[in-house]
Amino acid sequence: MSNWCSTDSSFRYLITCFRPRLKKYIQVEPVLDYLTFLSADVKEQIQRMVVTSGNMRAVELLLNTLEKEEWQPGWTQEFVEALRRAGSPLAARYVNPQLTDLPSPSSENAHDECLQLLTLLLPTLVEELLVRDVLDKCMEKQLLTTEDRNRISAAENYGNESGVRELLRRIVLKEDWFSTFLSILRQTGNDKLAQKLTGTDCSESNAEIENSAQEGVPEVEEPLPVASDQPSPEKEAWGMANNSSESSFADSFVISESDTSLAEGSVSCLDESLGHNSNMGSDSGTMGSDSDEENVTARVSPEPELQLRPYQMEVAQPALEGKNIIICLPTGSGKTRVAVYIAKDHLDKKKKASVPGKVIVLVNKVLLVEQLFLEEFKPFLKKWYRVTGLSGDTQLKISFPEVVQSHDVIISTAQILENSLLNTENEEDAGVQFSDFSLIIIDECHHTNKEAVYNNIMRRYVKQKLKNRRLVKENKPAVPLPQILALTASPGVGGATKQAKANEHILKLCANLDAFTIKTVKENLDQLKDHIKEPCKKIAIADDTREDPFKEKLIEIMTKIQTYCQVSPMSDFGTQSYEQWVIQMEKEAAREGNRKDRVCAEHLRKYNEALQINDTIRMIDAYNHLETFYNDVKEKKFAAQEDSDESGDNDDCDGDEDGHNLKKIVKLDETDRFLITLFFENNKRLKMLAKNPKHENQKLTKLRNTIMEQYTSTEESARGIIFTKTRQSAYALSQWITENEKFAEVGVKAHHLIGAGHSSEFKPMTQNEQKEVISKFRTGKINLLIATTVAEEGLDIKECNIVIRYGLVTNEIAMVQARGRARADESTYVLLAHSSSGVIERETVNAFREKMMYKAIDHVQNMKAEEYAHKILELQMQSIMEKKMKIKRSIAKHYKKSPSLITFLCKNCSVEACSGDDIHIIEKMHHVNMTPEFKELYIMRENKALKKKFPDYQTNEEIICKCGQAWGIMMVHKGLDLPCLKIRNFVVAFKNNATKKQYEKWAELPIGFPDLDYSQCCLLSDED
Repeated sequence: MSNWCSTDSSFRYLITCFRPRLKKYIQVEPVLDYLTFLSADVKEQIQRMVVTSGNMRAVELLLNTLEKEEWQPGWTQEFVEALRRAGSPLAARYVNPQLTDLPSPSSENAHDECLQLLTLLLPTLVEELLVRDVLDKCMEKQLLTTEDRNRISAAENYGNESGVRELLRRIVLKEDWFSTFLSILRQTGNDKLAQKLTGTDCSESNAEIENSAQEGVPEVEEPLPVASDQPSPEKEAWGMANNSSESSFADSFVISESDTSLAEGSVSCLDESLGHNSNMGSDSGTMGSDSDEENVTARVSPEPELQLRPYQMEVAQPALEGKNIIICLPTGSGKTRVAVYIAKDHLDKKKKASVPGKVIVLVNKVLLVEQLFLEEFKPFLKKWYRVTGLSGDTQLKISFPEVVQSHDVIISTAQILENSLLNTENEEDAGVQFSDFSLIIIDECHHTNKEAVYNNIMRRYVKQKLKNRRLVKENKPAVPLPQILALTASPGVGGATKQAKANEHILKLCANLDAFTIKTVKENLDQLKDHIKEPCKKIAIADDTREDPFKEKLIEIMTKIQTYCQVSPMSDFGTQSYEQWVIQMEKEAAREGNRKDRVCAEHLRKYNEALQINDTIRMIDAYNHLETFYNDVKEKKFAAQEDSDESGDNDDCDGDEDGHNLKKIVKLDETDRFLITLFFENNKRLKMLAKNPKHENQKLTKLRNTIMEQYTSTEESARGIIFTKTRQSAYALSQWITENEKFAEVGVKAHHLIGAGHSSEFKPMTQNEQKEVISKFRTGKINLLIATTVAEEGLDIKECNIVIRYGLVTNEIAMVQARGRARADESTYVLLAHSSSGVIERETVNAFREKMMYKAIDHVQNMKAEEYAHKILELQMQSIMEKKMKIKRSIAKHYKKSPSLITFLCKNCSVEACSGDDIHIIEKMHHVNMTPEFKELYIMRENKALKKKFPDYQTNEEIICKCGQAWGIMMVHKGLDLPCLKIRNFVVAFKNNATKKQYEKWAELPIGFPDLDYSQCCLLSDED
């Protein structure tokens, strides 16, 4: 009994000595699983504390409970074993009552020094380390438990940065973590990070690392100072003073007394830097605020110096004087750095004058928020001002107005500001006003036109400015308005074909942004040209006269379909004009209830798309496009049968290339049977032709030669971007390059980069996936991006040796933006296209428009002040009046007709699906029908087409007509399954005049539908 009491006393004393460390080293939830002597109530209380107050508070509660209560014999050893098994071995050593396994003071000091070093280098690790690179190795080296891995993976869902923070937070709880982690970094190709952590050259021998792995963590020359002169409880536990004098871990590493005691300071510093959250390890709240990391980051390196080059200062000058301006500088010339300088100067002047100052930076892409925050505004401004970044993806715990109130600089997506201004205008919720800001910076401002969000914001601004004029005349106080700073690389000419129209376009942009002028470099133009290297421009023309039996076979099938439905288009197969013709044919046939022509038009469109794919990428990609479509048609027909048909026969038919099992599909009419049989009769022939390399697309041959030439001729590691039109072509080109060993031999490491917007045809990339690809491109793990237009502007992508526009030409803005990506020394800009595609001609037109643009800018800059001001005011008034008229028309359009006047017919079989009275709206966008009668008309099926493409992608069930036509999807709203309809799948019949129409979007329909009554909806549902 005395031994038991003695053990208890030792344990409680050790808790007293090492409580600060234990609070940091224990992950409490997995430990609880192994503590059998704790009651379920106590465990639940501690687990609840984890959720409400975090891991450290929960550990505190656990330790208090263990100290105060009497427990069964052997509980202390069970607790020690629980710590070991739950992945907290360091904590286990501190509370072992036998005192045989306590860490020595020297090893503890060395451990803390490593923690301090990790803290100092944390920003670099978070930015450059990829979790997926090291996760498996950390598991292999037992630096992580299974639970650790699950937590890290969960944190990674919020971004690679959150995953890295959670990874670092967990590995420091393990023994010998530092040397093991260094070894893992070297094994996974992160030598530069290992070098930064050790201060050694990457080329040095690994002997030091291996020695340190055997000896444990590096030892230090002397203990770091504690806050008090009295012996610490830790030293008393050993009954010794710490007088060790081992070699220092890093000669240049110095810790001041202000860093507090080792027992608390080192681990706490790391914890705060990582943004500690025991549940997920992710950043909640705003995307990033400097308040937590300011002191830590300040010690990493000297404060970066904010200076402008002469050409940058030239364009910034009017803004420094407080004027609204547009700055037009080429990609890569430092527009954003100019904006940071102006923002700091603006806030400094406000502070000096004791006047409130606040800056908001608006961007049009979520990825740009984090980029501008971490790489531009935070590094240069955090020492003096509170900087934060937020977007629609940010999980805010506080409202946008509160974020604005508590920060000096906010980097935000424009839509957040627009929503908040709208809330203020409608008095629906707390919002912000223009008077809350003193400077608004608008990135990529050429998007300030028509109904874009930038223009909606600026239209409100201009209206208030005009109201202020009236208020001043009436001797009333005006509403303060912020200064406007707009940035662009290319304002464009808005499709102008004459110089006068180009001039007007630039003037309109200036009016929309209420700009005093548009600034370009003139006095320091030579310096700008020295800084921005113009790439060598090449045009690669591919031969389009190749023998193409695959294309000929597709045209033969399309001709048979046209003969079957007796149509004769004027356009050539495989062209954009043919696609427009067939879309119009499909709409007209749907309105007339002509199912034969409508279905034929749908299939002709797919064949035309296959011809376009064949012209762009591989024949096999075109074949796969068709095969996917026809397999999906079969899936829908099977789903439209009775339950008895939903058996193993489906699989049999899926595996039948020639369609011999088509007789099992009982819902086919004559047209369906003709079209499906036609494809499967030619299926084997098409597949054989598609796999024949003899008839390869000549554009691909040219592309291969261009890539090989660049990557073999560049002495240093090359980087490049290929711009292509569609997501499908970006993905297919990436596959083609990856599968070709010749590319790997010259060091090409390719990956696609596509948009985050949703598409029914192709899965988008998430924001995190985009960030990861761009991060790998910066570090060289990827050196060739195949991208859609998502990479053309804004994103800070590493300078490239080669930029290829692969048959893609849009407008002069895109041309300038894409060309600006090729800014490495002796870089190359290549346009690759077929000679008869018209792409070369469009590029020539864009080059002409670029010259028109600079002439127009010059014209506007040289206008007389009175003439300029008059024209700007005229255009601003015109914009406001046009918007008012548009709103009036919209109101009249949406409320002049009642829902009872329309009926929805299935686009495929013309069966009456529902009346307009049955439709209700959720959140002003989702159109649902919950009536019992409607449920009898459709069936549900899994979206198998998307599942086959993306097995890890969650999709809702489709709702389809019994004829096989898709109608929409099932959506979940407040716990209810609701059928959400897509209007493009229906024909709308108007009862009053017997007309029928087809619409692509609900907004086009001149009908107002009521909001969903949730309580009534619950009564109609099958739920209890």
